[in-house]
Amino acid sequence: MHLRPLKVAIVAFGGISPFHLAVPSVVFAEGPNNQSLFEVSICSAEPQPLICSLGYQLSGLADLTPLQSADVIVIPSWRSSDEQPPEALLNILRQRASQGATIVGLCLGAFVLAAAGLLDGQQATTHWECADELQRLYPKVRVTADLLYVDSGQVLTSAGTAAGLDACLALVRKRLGATFANQIARRLVIPPHRDGGQAQYIEQPLPQTAGHDRLSLLLQTVRGQLEQPHTLDSLAAAAAMSRRSFTRQFRQLTGTTVTQWLIAERLNLAQQLLEHTEQPVERVADLTGFGSVESLRHHFRLRFKTSPQQWRRVFRGTVPV
Repeated sequence: MHLRPLKVAIVAFGGISPFHLAVPSVVFAEGPNNQSLFEVSICSAEPQPLICSLGYQLSGLADLTPLQSADVIVIPSWRSSDEQPPEALLNILRQRASQGATIVGLCLGAFVLAAAGLLDGQQATTHWECADELQRLYPKVRVTADLLYVDSGQVLTSAGTAAGLDACLALVRKRLGATFANQIARRLVIPPHRDGGQAQYIEQPLPQTAGHDRLSLLLQTVRGQLEQPHTLDSLAAAAAMSRRSFTRQFRQLTGTTVTQWLIAERLNLAQQLLEHTEQPVERVADLTGFGSVESLRHHFRLRFKTSPQQWRRVFRGTVPV
């Protein structure tokens, strides 16, 4: 099935980090068999040439015109949390958001979206060092500092630096399906989905321990047995730990709770089954450990803002191999 390439416009500016610019560029440029389902434009919010944070020049970029027809607009960062973005850029973001485009703010790019008023009343995140500043400057935003990314439907924000990869892959997964997102992740040699939030990165990383090694092996086993009714107590017993010790070490290792981790793993498996098998939704609910169609639908809608049936209709046979 032929899919029209999604138009992605990425906004560069003077002082931009090459890594921040590269994150959305490389995710949306990747594709199976050298085929991309994205048409990427790098645009400049300011007169060129731009001087990036490493001192070299960026030139030959488009102006902001491609934003007018883009399906997705990405602000990969911003110079400073307290610097007002150009009004011309803010006006285009407001206009395109009102016309249905998806607007993405990675890292400090969330401040640009907030300045445009696109995050008012919305949950959002940014780099943990600047989360308090985002809340102070834009009190209408519901800032959640411990998430890697927040998908509020039409607007998506991410935590700092490498979390932009997670956010861009989430957008690919949402628009084109888990299979395509997983293929991109494999080519980039990164996880298709990271568990937990950025809270695990705020303090110095804890050293690996024998307990962590046991937990890692246990999680590998659980991933192959998601249909079973795993609980905190059953997993703690399998790891030969007390409930309290297991809870503490599990969060240190994954950055999340047992319940949240199990839901994320089960949803990932559900996506795969819906895209690649003919199993009825009732059987998908059983195989993923949700136990009932109602539970599967509930968690699926919370995470992906759609139903399992709609996901299957959209992505069955539409993802290139």
